[in-house]
Amino acid sequence: MQKISILTAGDSSLLVQFGNEIRPEINRKITSTVQLMKEQHIEGVLDVIPAFCSLLINYDPRVVSYEDLKERISGLLKLETKAGAERKRIFEIPVCYGGKYGPDMEFIAKNAGLTEEEVIQIHSSRDYLIYMLGFLPGFCYLGGLDERIHTPRLATPRIKIEAGSVGIGGSQTGIYPMDSPGGWQLMGKTPVKTYDPDRKVPILVEAGDYIRFVPINEEEYMRIRELEERGEYRCVVHDEGEV
Repeated sequence: MQKISILTAGDSSLLVQFGNEIRPEINRKITSTVQLMKEQHIEGVLDVIPAFCSLLINYDPRVVSYEDLKERISGLLKLETKAGAERKRIFEIPVCYGGKYGPDMEFIAKNAGLTEEEVIQIHSSRDYLIYMLGFLPGFCYLGGLDERIHTPRLATPRIKIEAGSVGIGGSQTGIYPMDSPGGWQLMGKTPVKTYDPDRKVPILVEAGDYIRFVPINEEEYMRIRELEERGEYRCVVHDEGEV
């Protein structure tokens, strides 16, 4: 791993730079640092925002100074963080692929030179690491999309993409957590609300978690959607303990 640096980012933020490459081991170090900070309850820290290769820490300069916070963070970065770093939480996200739920599935398959069934099999055959959340509340930037199904974005973005839509944009795949404009090619839809402002914890997942897409049919989609609307659906979550 490259040398970690701590930089100022305005008068009330500190940026921890872990490198300049998007790699799982860097993400694990960021995730473990976030976990350590939560456990330490550092006075004056208001928020921590993980990204692909960095961690932004917002703080109250009236409570803790930049130099004192930098010293505390430097100490945390030297600690062994194996327990936090090795935790692997996998969320199963059911997806109804193709048809009216995935209007661009035919294009995705043709672009890849594959059948739609092969695209579904490839897309649902691996666990995707959530590197960061951004763009929209609960929008996950996922790593690990198979190169065979990389697909260019739409030439003209849609004005509205419905919440739950699962798509591919270039080398990335993800879920739209709310109705939004967007330019990704849509391959399916999940009935699961990855973002719900009425929930106690509005965002379902965190950076460092994994998503596993599970193909379902329309009947199952409707069943889960009804449960979700009543607040009775719970995603299957695997906690494998160690990566």
